[in-house]
Amino acid sequence: MPEITVAPAGKLSRGDLADLCDATIEAIRDGIGFGWVRPPTHERLESYWKGVLLVPERSLFIGRLDGTVAGSVQLLKPPPNFEAGTFGAGIDTHFVAPWARGHGLAGELLAAAESAARDHGFSVMRLDVRATQIRAIALYESRGYQRWGTLDKYHMVDGEMISGYFYVKDLD
Repeated sequence: MPEITVAPAGKLSRGDLADLCDATIEAIRDGIGFGWVRPPTHERLESYWKGVLLVPERSLFIGRLDGTVAGSVQLLKPPPNFEAGTFGAGIDTHFVAPWARGHGLAGELLAAAESAARDHGFSVMRLDVRATQIRAIALYESRGYQRWGTLDKYHMVDGEMISGYFYVKDLD
């Protein structure tokens, strides 16, 4: 049985950063995307992930399979100027590399983000996902997320419009 661990990433070692970039590239190639259609360069991804760690409203969680970084999730806290929305958080870049799927890591990452949201006093979690991400949709719905909307023109992939779904979950 593979060992699964999920932990906040306060800092990324050089090796962990390289593994995270590799996992991100594989996930993008497999259609996960989170905004990207084609994988950016390794250098650009390194800059992206380093930047995530600098944003106070983002908490990055790293998932490992047998010690190797294989996925992530970000807890998005509302910015200080969004006083009316201080009760809700969101998630971003929730993914697991194709080689690490099927072991429960995606669910563990989601649970970590939800737990951290509750610890910060958030009562609502929001997320959005491409309609083509069937496994992610099944996970979210199995964990109590309710679809509240659809956007037909959500992402453009290879010249084709892809729909997106929007979800919410009460954390109370």
